[in-house]
Amino acid sequence: MAQTLLGSLGYTTLDATKLSGNLPAISGASLTGISAGITEADQWRVTSNFSGQANPITSNWERNDQTFDKIGTGWTESSGVFTAPSTGIYYIEFTTTVNHNADERYIEAILQGDNGSVTLASSYGSIAIDESSATYAHMTSKAIYDITNTSSNSIRCRISREHSGGVTDGHSDKNYTYVTMLKLGDT
Repeated sequence: MAQTLLGSLGYTTLDATKLSGNLPAISGASLTGISAGITEADQWRVTSNFSGQANPITSNWERNDQTFDKIGTGWTESSGVFTAPSTGIYYIEFTTTVNHNADERYIEAILQGDNGSVTLASSYGSIAIDESSATYAHMTSKAIYDITNTSSNSIRCRISREHSGGVTDGHSDKNYTYVTMLKLGDT
């Protein structure tokens, strides 16, 4: 429309030197569909090694305190059950590092929702050893989860494996076994 108006006045381009007076201030108060960016981000890790399976991993969780501080309210954790601070659509990633000094055909990293009744994502790894020392594997399970109810849509992280002697790695200063939660938007 501006181009049409300029053309009807005999101009083909706007000459800024012809403007007079103050331009009106532009307010974003009436804009819709624009978010403030990430409003919730959190990350928790397991602080010590454990052997065998865990359904779910219930102990030794801590919020990452080395290189990160949560954005927003942050998730809460109780006996391995994580509760979101608010409803919304979240990207959730569960990563684990495991080791064993024997062959292990399967190790599964499982991200569960709805208090453990739903598998959101699962990834498999295996260990084939050719020496007597420990060999490591790494798995990551990722999901986008629509949390419509913070009471019933909690998450848990689970390890399933072939042998009870295999170790899931944890550390208090590094992320070996950890979960990351990012709120992408409103539900």
